[in-house]
Amino acid sequence: MSNQFRPEIEEEDLGAEEIQLKKPRKRNREPESGKAFFKKLFTEGVVTKEAATDMLPFLLFLSVLCMLYIANSHMAVKNIRNIDKLNKEVKELSWEFKSLKADLMFKSKLTEVAKKVDTLGIKELIEPPKKIVINANEH
Repeated sequence: MSNQFRPEIEEEDLGAEEIQLKKPRKRNREPESGKAFFKKLFTEGVVTKEAATDMLPFLLFLSVLCMLYIANSHMAVKNIRNIDKLNKEVKELSWEFKSLKADLMFKSKLTEVAKKVDTLGIKELIEPPKKIVINANEH
């Protein structure tokens, strides 16, 4: 004997008729089409037409909420992508600013300026500048 449930109960006292009643019946179930399923669902009292029409505003409300949820998630993803793009742009501009600032600091050194203006004929002062004092009482 295998380790399975027996499909029928064997009893010595029962007649052949009672044994046949206790045998499980095999259902011949054919797959129903989608339209037949919904027709059966609405006509056999599971969901009546009146109940379905009463639930219609609530179902519309749920569908609007779902659409708003989807639109909100799309907008959030778009904003995140935009923020990432702007962060990259800020980093690039920051690097460019630091590079230009370092270049300006290098070019504004006294020796670099002297090299540039030497071609114009301007020479660097060797002696310190003199202060000119004018007395206001004399004029």
